[in-house]
Amino acid sequence: MSLAEQIQQKLTGAFDPAHIEVDCESHMHNVPAGSEMHFRVVLVSEAFAGVRKVQRHQKVYAALADEMAGPIHALALHLYTAEEWAGQAPESPQCLGGDKGGKG
Repeated sequence: MSLAEQIQQKLTGAFDPAHIEVDCESHMHNVPAGSEMHFRVVLVSEAFAGVRKVQRHQKVYAALADEMAGPIHALALHLYTAEEWAGQAPESPQCLGGDKGGKG
């Protein structure tokens, strides 16, 4: 099972999402080919109702504590309730570090 699949499984169990996307974006960064370190998560759950943005992030970090302590280097979180969800989350910007931005 890939790390992205593990992340999706843990978040599904913890938040019972109406919608979830877990995308490995490591290929957009200056990391070895095949790396799983950079992720983008879109999560729509009623578990976020009445919860401030920082607390939502803390809840996700807690659910992924083992992964955050190890293989995850970067985690872009887009967390919504069903009422807030507009059907699309922002895309991640292109990495400008290392060789990916042409400056390294």
